[in-house]
Amino acid sequence: MSATSTLLRVLISDDDPMIRDALREVLDAEPDIDVVGVAADADEAIALAARHAPAVVVLDVRMPGGGGPRAAREILGRAPGTRILAFSAYDDSGTVAEMTRAGIAEYLLKGASNIEIVAAVRRAGTQ
Repeated sequence: MSATSTLLRVLISDDDPMIRDALREVLDAEPDIDVVGVAADADEAIALAARHAPAVVVLDVRMPGGGGPRAAREILGRAPGTRILAFSAYDDSGTVAEMTRAGIAEYLLKGASNIEIVAAVRRAGTQ
């Protein structure tokens, strides 16, 4: 990476510590991605997004503090340039529609490969 390249700033938010740690490990391994924060609930995600202005927030759909839909709406209201990548174990149409209405850029199911996760984060960051 050249000195003039810009790192893709990413915030991770998931209430499962194992998921948070795994996502951080996967994304930290990428030379063009900078994990600027890790949140355990919607309130923390909103506060960290306001503080760090990430390009992408990887956001769990169901977590304490109002869940992904509330967090997505509040983050986008405060930082409209941020892109939300919903990351969920739920693929029912109602959940996907709710997150889409909240303004997400992409919806990715948990269980996706590391390559798919990194590609989704990069796609969201270039939208």
